[in-house]
Amino acid sequence: MRIHPSELDWNLLRAFQATVSSGSLSAAARGLGLSQPTLSRQIAALEASLDVTLFDRVGKKLALTEAGRALAVHADAMYEAAGELALSAAGQAEALEGRVVLSASDAVCFFVLPPILSGLREAAPMISLDVIASNALSDLRKREADIAIRHVRPEEPELVGRWVRDATAGFFAARGWVERHGHPKRASEARGVAFMGGDAGGRFGSYLRELGLDVGPSSFPLRTESSLVAWQFARQGLGVAPIMHEIARGMPDLIEVLEELPTIRFPIWLVTHREVQTSRRIRLVFDYLCDALRG
Repeated sequence: MRIHPSELDWNLLRAFQATVSSGSLSAAARGLGLSQPTLSRQIAALEASLDVTLFDRVGKKLALTEAGRALAVHADAMYEAAGELALSAAGQAEALEGRVVLSASDAVCFFVLPPILSGLREAAPMISLDVIASNALSDLRKREADIAIRHVRPEEPELVGRWVRDATAGFFAARGWVERHGHPKRASEARGVAFMGGDAGGRFGSYLRELGLDVGPSSFPLRTESSLVAWQFARQGLGVAPIMHEIARGMPDLIEVLEELPTIRFPIWLVTHREVQTSRRIRLVFDYLCDALRG
């Protein structure tokens, strides 16, 4: 049976695309804000309208059929096209009124942004802001955010990045921790030190080894991807954590240690999508953030 394009229900195709990309009905339902039974009915309705089986049900798992794999390619293309349409529409917006979505790490959102956004609210009260505090990189191409503050240069050709400045960080511990464990200044004095932070991929440990520190699994008794949590652990005397110098200055209960190691330097980038640069309100927020972050 041949289906005319006008007869396709995008909501059903979106349900299918979300299920494929997330890997499960439950995850897709959460992402779409639907109940799992509702999503299951949408998938069934799409299968009925196309007269094909898209998934094989194996216990509680779903496996794409051959027809499902073929349709998934086109559903992804439609989803990308819808995203490009939304980007283009946002880029044509001339009004200064409206909402701008900003993404940054939890530490930047908590310590750096509040005074900056206070000034922005006074300068442009007609603009509303959604702030996403996440250490994961928001996908600007899919409009997860309009602007992102990142510590890596964007590589995607669709994105526009502006280097703001370089920041520095050091290692800090609570005064009580230093009283109990001593004050290590160089790498050779850091054996047995508990470092707060880390991630499942081991990137934190690899970076510490690049600095000359002899660390292993036992060096990370408390691992967390949240900088705020790691810093609180350090402030409670549980170990040592890397902290931006400008943020650590507001924590007088911490002492810098391992200060003879090479200074940690990292860039601050403002990133947006090339399309949305033509939006007046997004461009206003982008330029304001750039000036404010430069200090």
